[in-house]
Amino acid sequence: MEKVRKLSTSQSARNQFSVSQTGGPSAVNRKARKILGSNFLLDSRYEIRDTVGSGAYGVVVSARDTISGELVAIKKIEKSFEHSTFTKRTLRELIILRLLEHENVCRIKTIQLPLSRDEFDEIYVVSELMETDLSSIIKSPQVLSDEHCQFFLYQILRGVKYIHSAHILHRDLKPRNLLVNSNCDLKICDFGLARPFIDDMKIRGSQMTDYVATRWYRAPEVLLGYKKYTTAIDIWSIGCIFAELLLRKPLLPGNDSNHQLELIFDIIGSPTDEDISCIPHVRGRDKVSRMPKRPKKPFETVFQGCNPDAINLMKKFLAFNPAKRITINEALEHPYLETLHYPEDEPVRSPVSGFDFEFERRVLNIRELKDLIYDEILLYHFPQKRQEYESAKLEYSLKLRVPNHRASSSGPNDDSEGDEEDF
Repeated sequence: MEKVRKLSTSQSARNQFSVSQTGGPSAVNRKARKILGSNFLLDSRYEIRDTVGSGAYGVVVSARDTISGELVAIKKIEKSFEHSTFTKRTLRELIILRLLEHENVCRIKTIQLPLSRDEFDEIYVVSELMETDLSSIIKSPQVLSDEHCQFFLYQILRGVKYIHSAHILHRDLKPRNLLVNSNCDLKICDFGLARPFIDDMKIRGSQMTDYVATRWYRAPEVLLGYKKYTTAIDIWSIGCIFAELLLRKPLLPGNDSNHQLELIFDIIGSPTDEDISCIPHVRGRDKVSRMPKRPKKPFETVFQGCNPDAINLMKKFLAFNPAKRITINEALEHPYLETLHYPEDEPVRSPVSGFDFEFERRVLNIRELKDLIYDEILLYHFPQKRQEYESAKLEYSLKLRVPNHRASSSGPNDDSEGDEEDF
């Protein structure tokens, strides 16, 4: 196995670079095909080959691009305009995926141009095609060596390091959201629950809920209803994924939030009085204090036969107190990843601009959000629109006169919609 080594703006501002006409490409250049009960209306350049999967927000197929010859994945997003919450989530995800360009993040190639600005009810996102996901690998009879586990973990950390440097929290890291090829290349996908945390703006209408990440991978602070969270919530999820790689089964398959906390404390032991005192609200402190005391299980027993360095790193991932949890950089520098860690090939980027997420400040109706999605799609099709976008973004930055920020570990209040798949 080889080591990786190639390794929104206000409505008025967005209107500056929106197309004047409402028409799109002609429908005669598109072919309709029924997939899992869903009608796919795709440009004739795409030949559908197979169904990849389906979920709450649409169906994914593999297809061949007859112009480039590439195999691609095409996701049809169907329910974006049923409720403003779904529309906002879709807009946010499309923007985040456009802004993130990294080898370990699944990239959007293009988004099919709708037939009309005023009348479009579905979105077709064309992305890189990967062969499977980490969940399928874990469940398969394929042997996973310690070297495999190291390599997968390294790529997850490498990708999340870049995501966090952009001031984005993924918030739903789990094996199914980690796509894998037969050469063991790994890419992070599904940013539907991701959020920006931007120093110079306050997200409107934010309120923390426990609907962040699928329950089995939720950090204790999420389960306890913290009003603010940090990049440490993604670190906890990575620890749970790493444990699943080593054990070939989920570490913490809770049935509900209370059961999830019980399973966590069964493994890491009850929090110390010092850590309980760090819980920021009385209700959470009382809840943990009332729970029966549980001793910590020896990780050497839980992960019997595993690399001692892997066990040591696992303990640092699964620290109850987020302030004491290992950071991304510390994890990359851990002895377990010594043969893979190469700082010069672990790229970061500047934090995302508030310009792209200006819509978060405002209360917009579905029509307004839908128009912003259309403008977002135009960026993939008209070079002049991309130029106008870059000019407007620069003007926004100069107007704010905000210096470059160093990546911080604090995040925004949460505005999750409770739309994740639960177990």
